[in-house]
Amino acid sequence: MNTREYGERFAALLPRLERSVTVVKPPGQGEGYWAGAPSAAAADGWIYLAYRLRRPVGDGRGYAVAVARSRDGERFETLVTIDKDAMDTESLERPALVRTPDGRWRLYLSCATHGTKHWRVEVLEADDPARFDARDRRVVLPGDAATGVKDPVIVWHGGRWHLWASCHPLADAAEADQMVTDYATSPDGLEWTWHGTALRRRPGAWDARGVRISAVRFDGGSVVAAYDGRATAAENYEERTGIAVGGDPRSLTALGSAPWAASPHHGGGLRYLDVLPEGEGRYRLFYEVTRADGAHELRTELRAGSR
Repeated sequence: MNTREYGERFAALLPRLERSVTVVKPPGQGEGYWAGAPSAAAADGWIYLAYRLRRPVGDGRGYAVAVARSRDGERFETLVTIDKDAMDTESLERPALVRTPDGRWRLYLSCATHGTKHWRVEVLEADDPARFDARDRRVVLPGDAATGVKDPVIVWHGGRWHLWASCHPLADAAEADQMVTDYATSPDGLEWTWHGTALRRRPGAWDARGVRISAVRFDGGSVVAAYDGRATAAENYEERTGIAVGGDPRSLTALGSAPWAASPHHGGGLRYLDVLPEGEGRYRLFYEVTRADGAHELRTELRAGSR
């Protein structure tokens, strides 16, 4: 199977809103109120979910990240909530929740540096997802004066950690919404080595302004990713979902000339897709989608193979 065929097979797992249910409602009605940016993991018969809560600019922005668990993937109980003040950040963006091979849990948090366009990623570690504590945080992706780093996707594969992160240029604040996705590896998930840009913007295309990988799967010699894209700065916050493939995690190619999944409402936002294998050919999808009133909610659906 070549990479394009594999991408088309993955496309069968893309969201179908008519099959989905709401997991978390936004904290208010209308534009700027969001529940979403999910990251899911499974262990010991539970599905664990980390997600971000947001209010409009001027009313808190990304004010918290919650970690919850569920038996069925639809009804969740909150285990812990990390407040933005505890992380000394102006806003929290998408988290990444992972379990290490030795059974430890990590929560990677995207943190906005106060008064700037800069982003960094910090990590919390615990024996149990209910015990994450912001007092025990560590910066793992600091970014620098030229680049803000956030929204990591982190996968354990082949005896090492793989990371794809959204990177933003900081030289001109008016252009800082632009984004590409860079790739890094690590033996321990804490100290990372960067390998360059894995997914680039496409001039003149629907993803010309920014591309942000949201989920990655390895399958033999192929790598396939879901990603968020937008064409203009005005589409910021309303990205749609695309597919990118390749034979190397360091270099992926976007497929198609249009988004593969979008909301029918408002700006069309359908983003931060995460795909959680549940065994026996089943997959549970989590994603953030724009409602008719402009708010964003977190939804899920269970899919079986290509059906």
